[in-house]
Amino acid sequence: MTELLDSLLRGSAVTARFSRDATLQGMLDFEAALAAAEAEAGLIPAAAVAPITAAARASEFDWTALRDDAARAGNLAIPLVKQLTARVKALDADAARFVHWGATSQDAIDTGLILQVRGALDAIGTDLDGLIGQLAAQVGQHRATVMVGRTWLQHALPITFGLKLAGTLDALLRARADLASVREQVLCVQFGGAAGTLASLGAQGPAVSAALARHLGLSEAATPWHGQRDRIVRVGGWAASLTGLLGKFARDTAMLTQTEVGEIAEASGPGRGGSSTMPHKRNPVGCAAMLAAAARTPQLAATLFAAMQQDHERGLGTWHAEWETLPELLMLCGGALATARTLVDDWTVDTARMRANLEVTHGLIMAEAVTMALGEAMGRLEAHRRVEACCREAIAQQRHLFDVLREDDEITRVLSVDALERLMNPQHYLGAAETFVSRVLALADAAAPTPQPGRKSK
Repeated sequence: MTELLDSLLRGSAVTARFSRDATLQGMLDFEAALAAAEAEAGLIPAAAVAPITAAARASEFDWTALRDDAARAGNLAIPLVKQLTARVKALDADAARFVHWGATSQDAIDTGLILQVRGALDAIGTDLDGLIGQLAAQVGQHRATVMVGRTWLQHALPITFGLKLAGTLDALLRARADLASVREQVLCVQFGGAAGTLASLGAQGPAVSAALARHLGLSEAATPWHGQRDRIVRVGGWAASLTGLLGKFARDTAMLTQTEVGEIAEASGPGRGGSSTMPHKRNPVGCAAMLAAAARTPQLAATLFAAMQQDHERGLGTWHAEWETLPELLMLCGGALATARTLVDDWTVDTARMRANLEVTHGLIMAEAVTMALGEAMGRLEAHRRVEACCREAIAQQRHLFDVLREDDEITRVLSVDALERLMNPQHYLGAAETFVSRVLALADAAAPTPQPGRKSK
């Protein structure tokens, strides 16, 4: 079932990082690096490194046997090490004695997972940079495109589409800044041996740990973290937050695609966004996939938080709960991010419909502008009372607010018809929208990564 839905919900390079072979290869890379580190420290013969490294190829392992044996062993590392030892023995019987020397199953599984996480964060970071670039271009293009601002799902005041997108862009910039911190804190080796002391390696334990980290391109943790799972929660929480941010973007976009609104349309084409029975449908399928991810990730993140209550030096069951949860979180995040890039790449922004929708309420959207101008002469509360009465009359009589306002002697005594006409123009009531847009674009420019060849931005 999950593989059938991968392209819809997990369609990014992140998913490949958590394939069956990638999961095994992460642990095998740990075993090969461990042998190299221990040989450097003189704990195992240097001649053992080459056969261990040569045998550590996931594609050549019997994964069905690993799957079945893991059910009895309680984790994948135990049967994996047995198969690796047998494969090394076929190459060099003496070298086989030093496979997994001084390590524990959790060292291999956790470090292998961190290697997968690193690849996933690389892929997510690339797409995050890409989406930031795309949105920055859209913000610049639409900084003066006036549209309806909506609060509580109702028309509120005029805003610009550029400002609406700038809010998402600003949040994405914060997510990218946080990613650097996540990588620094999370991408570290796990190596503690049976109970976190590396007692089996004697005095050489710290040196082997440092060399292991160097071989794998990871940092070295101050202590083994078998029972301290904040690193797992840190990366999972970040991914859930980013997915939630993308869900907010998808929710707003989907509502703008509604037939009655029609301000944005997702790309259409054969087999995209159609209905099994209604030929006219143009469904926002990209938004649907992003919203599905955003609906699932809070519960997945909650599982990681719940699993922090590990037992003493090694957790029972709580550690196991992380194995599928964190990969799923990252795959959903990567899928939502890739979908967002496609969405923005291919969407149609109907600026004419945005302008038309500003008049759907027949001028009511500009009531606050008139109230504020009147308030300077008669006070805000009295101005609010008079304009509110005019709004009720306009609704009851199905007339434009401007026509009702200019017939009110108390109002025209303060504001001329020309002044009212100007106040009723949405273009003249955008406040600091341009300032806010400029701020976010400046932040995006200042934080822009070195340009890389890749997909187009609109």
